[in-house]
Amino acid sequence: MPELPDVELYVEHLTRRLAGRTLERVRVASPFLLRTVEPSLADAEGKTIRGVRRLGKRVVLELEGGPFLVVHLMVAGRFHWKDASRAPVPKKVGLAAFDVPGATLLLTEASPKKRAALHVVATESELAALSRGGLEPLAASLPEFAAALRCESHTMKRALTDPRLFSGIGNAYSDEILHAARMSPFALTRTMGDEEVARLHAATTATLSSWLARLRAEAGERFPEKVTAFRPDFAVHGRYGKPCPVCGDPVQRLVYADNEANYCATCQTGGRLLADRALSRLLKEDWPRSLEGLEEAKAARRGP
Repeated sequence: MPELPDVELYVEHLTRRLAGRTLERVRVASPFLLRTVEPSLADAEGKTIRGVRRLGKRVVLELEGGPFLVVHLMVAGRFHWKDASRAPVPKKVGLAAFDVPGATLLLTEASPKKRAALHVVATESELAALSRGGLEPLAASLPEFAAALRCESHTMKRALTDPRLFSGIGNAYSDEILHAARMSPFALTRTMGDEEVARLHAATTATLSSWLARLRAEAGERFPEKVTAFRPDFAVHGRYGKPCPVCGDPVQRLVYADNEANYCATCQTGGRLLADRALSRLLKEDWPRSLEGLEEAKAARRGP
């Protein structure tokens, strides 16, 4: 799922390409995309695009005099820019096309589960109602960050990815932030001391800022076409079994529900392996508690 750095990059490029141009037409190819009835998409056509902004993980097109077009890319939604009028919508993955003079913004979703969404809302208050209310992590002061983190008792991973607490952080960047902060994804927020909160705040700001700078440099003036949650230069996310860039020990993974946590046991949990409740109950005393125990278990399975 595109997260804060990726969505912010989309917003910057779309602002340069769309602001001041007329939205001639919106062509919707998937019946699952449009989630609102009033206002209609026809109310947006022929209007000047005043600007583009980010709302959490959503991209908002602001039209002169209203309405707002709000796109949530979900897991597999992506934007593509074509310097051609009324470029065709791809048949298998195409969701919609936004036509402006001499160019087309395409929206695709490379997944059989059509989760991406387009909302058309009339006013700023209706737009605000789509926000989950989380702090903007790159703008939050340390006291604001600490208050949001400690307002409920959650695991670190859940707190960072909760859009009611922090805006725009998802599965991928929460893994990277926690690795940079040297913290367990399942430590509880209300047990954190002031030094730990400050360390997490610094890691959050540094991780998101550095990745936004990298993505900007990678795209240059080209429209960002390689938006992905799995990057080869991530420290831990999507790198299960590969060496941690800090200590060299293998990255571990814990899968739960539709999510996963990737972490380095040596750097983040004092060498202790994490297990979900179901796996712990299933394996009981056979569950290895450390990297050494894991390697011994693997060796035993391989045999002499």
